[in-house]
Amino acid sequence: MLTRFATAAGLLALSTGLALAQAPTTPATPTPTAVADKDAKEFKVALVAKTSLTQAIATAEAKGEEKGGRAIDADFEKAGSKNPAHYAIKVVYPSGKLIEYGINADTGELYKTENQPIERYFTRLKPADFQNAKVSLKDAIALAEQKVPGSKAYEAEVEREGKAVEYEIKVALPDREQEIKVHADGTVKND
Repeated sequence: MLTRFATAAGLLALSTGLALAQAPTTPATPTPTAVADKDAKEFKVALVAKTSLTQAIATAEAKGEEKGGRAIDADFEKAGSKNPAHYAIKVVYPSGKLIEYGINADTGELYKTENQPIERYFTRLKPADFQNAKVSLKDAIALAEQKVPGSKAYEAEVEREGKAVEYEIKVALPDREQEIKVHADGTVKND
């Protein structure tokens, strides 16, 4: 009797284990840190970031000691050995000061600040060029995301187009990335 009971209990445990092993599992929503293996494409990691590029820019622009700073460059960077997945946001101020802010992509919090010489970064663009643009980098990002429904911006930079700035925005989609150009007046270039 005891042997039959032990055998039945063993078979029940074995069949339960097999059933659990075959049951489908629903994975949790990955975070940039979880997806950040070195082989993952940057745009795929950025797609699951909890903080949007626009939120990161707003945080960076609000952190400056000087008023009137405008973001001019924003890059998503995968997690590394010393840094979390983050956005590197460069903000230029009317005085010509350029500061790079590191914004954690998971928490949205500032985790580093670094002064940079504007002369090294821009040779043909001046702080007034950014102040005179009718469209900010945040606005250009919103326009690019509208142009490509279902996308999420993860990289943005400013270039000079004639006598004005032009924004180059990279957006992530589940299967690819796409580049959108937005003029300082808000018109979106078709590529």
